[in-house]
Amino acid sequence: MQAKRLYFIDAVRAFAILMMLQGHFVDTLLEPVYKDESYTAYNIWYYFRGITAPTFFTISGLIFTYLLIKAKEKGQERLRIKKGLNRGLMLIGIGYLLRIPFLQWVIGEFNTYWLVIDVLQIIGLSLMLIIGFYCLCFKRTTLFSVVMLSLGFLIFVTEPLYRTLALPDLPLVISNYISKANGSIFTLLPWFGYMAFGAFLATLFYKHLEKQRFKPVTVISFFVVGYLLIFWSSYALKQLTIYTDIDLFLRAANYNYLFTRLGNVFVYFGIFYGLERFIKVPLILKIGQKTLSIYVIHFIIIYGSFTGFGLNRLIGKTLSPWEAVFGALTFLVVVCFMSFYYVKTNEFIYSHIRRLIDKLKGNDTSTRQSS
Repeated sequence: MQAKRLYFIDAVRAFAILMMLQGHFVDTLLEPVYKDESYTAYNIWYYFRGITAPTFFTISGLIFTYLLIKAKEKGQERLRIKKGLNRGLMLIGIGYLLRIPFLQWVIGEFNTYWLVIDVLQIIGLSLMLIIGFYCLCFKRTTLFSVVMLSLGFLIFVTEPLYRTLALPDLPLVISNYISKANGSIFTLLPWFGYMAFGAFLATLFYKHLEKQRFKPVTVISFFVVGYLLIFWSSYALKQLTIYTDIDLFLRAANYNYLFTRLGNVFVYFGIFYGLERFIKVPLILKIGQKTLSIYVIHFIIIYGSFTGFGLNRLIGKTLSPWEAVFGALTFLVVVCFMSFYYVKTNEFIYSHIRRLIDKLKGNDTSTRQSS
């Protein structure tokens, strides 16, 4: 039986990356006076912007894990693991590279801000962790599924314990992955939790995708679970406090943005999976498959990677709301066009990684022969 392709995954990835682009554009260039909770439009925009990163992390965990598990039945598991590790290292490397201020280094100005952690490093490290947990579970899908679900829940519930964590005694390159004290945008905790929930979803798709009525049941489940997480997860955590007398559940309930955002993500998944046959548009699918190139290009344009001169310095926070809206739309079109026709980030970096590995292997072989 031919495996079904999950087109909704590419659609969700396309939606998430476009939301990320417009979110960064507006947040970076909108005049601060308009960032006011008294403006209804801004409140709506801000709320939906907050769902973007959880969506991106969850869908990344889902697609990677699904492909990893599917590779097992094709006898390509080792190859998929190797690709996953290479991709994880590549994402970490690109994440650092985008923040290196080369011009400042040329003139002798050095600082440690380029070591702060952003989305690419966390996704890259999370992919490697998923592979590690998969191997620790002896590549048994059921055990791996339980571990991922439990890990995601544990990371979310214990958020109060590491919310303001500072690790001054650790090397900066390590502490930045765990603490935001030095300016990291994302940290491994809690964001690996979303990747873990995505991995758990992947195991469900793998086990049940070919079953009758899987799709309608899954769509309904996404909406129901999403609703429960959004409106009832705080209540459930408070009830756990009463039954267990563990104060941590109450602390998590009083600042419950993680489970709530996960509920929003599930609602998104339900919408996109339910409308899958209507969104199999080549343009949407192509955007979903070019997320890395799109991310790299937008980062360079907005934040001035390598040169230090981006829109954040050239324009600054000067745009009115309507200018920000039309500017963001134009920005989306330009970045997508460039990623489609001028940039091939994945292929470029993978080819250079392969050349480097082959060169190292060649040097190693020649060294052994000479000895």
